[in-house]
Amino acid sequence: MDINFEIEQEIGVLSESARAWTKELNLVSWNGAKAKLDIRDWSPAHEKMGKGVTLTQEEAEALYDLLGKYLGK
Repeated sequence: MDINFEIEQEIGVLSESARAWTKELNLVSWNGAKAKLDIRDWSPAHEKMGKGVTLTQEEAEALYDLLGKYLGK
């Protein structure tokens, strides 16, 4: 099964590995669906990807609140 994706917005890089892959936060549309926030590892030209996590707007807001509590902000 082919997975189609479109990175609609590159938001930022969280880290970079020794092999030049980057862990990124992006807005990604998967198989033509509405874009979601996405955290995953990407190869330098975005032709390969690792496993990741996608979040709806509501899930991202809940994560933001939880991280704020965890980090004491």
